[in-house]
Amino acid sequence: MRIIGGIYKGKQIIAPKNLPVRPTTDFAKEGLFNILNHKIDFEDLTVLDLFCGTGNISLEFASRGAQKIHAVDKHSPCLYFLKDTAKALKINTIFTDRADVFKYLEKSHSTFDLIFADPPYELENIAMIHDLVFKQQLLNEGGLLIIEHGPKTDLSTKKNYVETRKYGNVHFSFFNQSED
Repeated sequence: MRIIGGIYKGKQIIAPKNLPVRPTTDFAKEGLFNILNHKIDFEDLTVLDLFCGTGNISLEFASRGAQKIHAVDKHSPCLYFLKDTAKALKINTIFTDRADVFKYLEKSHSTFDLIFADPPYELENIAMIHDLVFKQQLLNEGGLLIIEHGPKTDLSTKKNYVETRKYGNVHFSFFNQSED
């Protein structure tokens, strides 16, 4: 796993083998950030990284200048690894929360420019992430929700759906908070 862009481009991140994670592949991450490079300005961006795991995506956003990244996961070892990695890189824009993602979304009153969710592909209620984000109005105007999922999940009928991009077995479904 490596950071593919920004000030830490090329930096290898070696996570402990005992973490309960399936990090987004470099190939898929590169495709995702190529899309985002044309859609958003990373500076001043507020990001919510759900099911953050190793923090691979949080670190990528930090490397590209995002102002604030909130990383949520229920596994303490994942959050400790992310905190330690951010500290080693002198990144002070990543904040972690140990929580069940669904409970976090139900209680959150913060808003974000971009929300990225990378749940376990076998999770039964992946669509509920979308439902809670829009019900709780967690996206700023013009904000973007990206849900990473496997090929068996279809989110194309959900409100505010824009597109799904596929990189092997990795699928990214995009949703926008339309400006009313």
